[in-house]
Amino acid sequence: MQNEIIQIIKSAIEEDVKTGDITTKAAIPESVLCKGEFIIKQDGIIAGLEIAKEVFNYIDKELQFTTFSKDGEPVKYGNIAAIVTGKAVSVLTAERTALNFMQRMSGIATLANQYQSIISHTKAKIIDTRKTVPGLRILDKMAVKMGGCENHRIGLYDMFLIKDNHIAAAGSITNAINRCKEFNHVNNTSFKIEVETENLEQVKEALECSVDVIMLDNFEVPIMAEAVKIIGDKSKIEASGGINLETVKDIAETGVDFISVGALTHSVIALDISLEITI
Repeated sequence: MQNEIIQIIKSAIEEDVKTGDITTKAAIPESVLCKGEFIIKQDGIIAGLEIAKEVFNYIDKELQFTTFSKDGEPVKYGNIAAIVTGKAVSVLTAERTALNFMQRMSGIATLANQYQSIISHTKAKIIDTRKTVPGLRILDKMAVKMGGCENHRIGLYDMFLIKDNHIAAAGSITNAINRCKEFNHVNNTSFKIEVETENLEQVKEALECSVDVIMLDNFEVPIMAEAVKIIGDKSKIEASGGINLETVKDIAETGVDFISVGALTHSVIALDISLEITI
C-alpha cells in the first residue's frame, strides 16, 4: 500500500511541478528559510496529515513536518494542525499538492463522521463505494475509515458483487450466484458473494442461494424493514441507493448491517485548510 501512496504523490507532484515551480524559483532566494502553519478554517475531522508529510518529504527530505493533531481527530476553526519548516522554495513548491490531499481527505472524513454519528445508536455501519476519483481510491477509502466508517470492496478483484446488469447477462440471480460459487471452487478462492436485489421476490431468490450479503437497492423503508425480517440472520444486509443525511437514520433503524453511501467520495466538499507562511 505504501508504494501505491508514493506513486500517487509522485504523479500529483509531476502534474503540478513538471520542470519546476518557476514563480518560486524566480522570486525567492534558495537560502530563505520559513515556517508554514496549517490553519484549520472550518470545524471537522482532519485527515491526510501523514500524506502531506510524505509530499513535503518527496520535495525536500530536509523539511521538518510537525503535527499537532492525528488523522481522524476532530479539529476546530483556528487550530494549527501542523507546522512545516525549512527552505521556503521547497515549502511553496509542495504547498498546493499537500493541501489538495489534506482538504479532500478531511472533507471525506468529516462527512463520514457525520453519517456514522447519526446512526451510532444502531448496529449499522456506513460503508463507501467505488465512486471515487480514478487514481485516488486508496486515499479516499483511507479517509472514510479516518472518519469512523468502513470500506466496502476496494475494487473488482476482492469480492463478488452481482448487480442488476450481471443478473440480466447471466439470466437470473440463481445463475449468477452459482457461477460465482463455481469460480471459487475451481480457483480455490473464497471471495465473499453479495447480490443486489430490487424487490422482495429477488430477496427470497438470493436467500435460497445462500450468499454472504444481500443488498437492498432503493427499497422504501417499510419494504426494507420487511426484507430485514425475511432475511433474519441468514445473511448480512446492505442498504443502498440515494441515501443521504436526512434518510440514513430511518434506514439504519430497520436493522440493516451496512449502509453504502456513494456521496462520501463522489461529491466531496473539501475542508477549509490554509497554509500561512512566515519568514
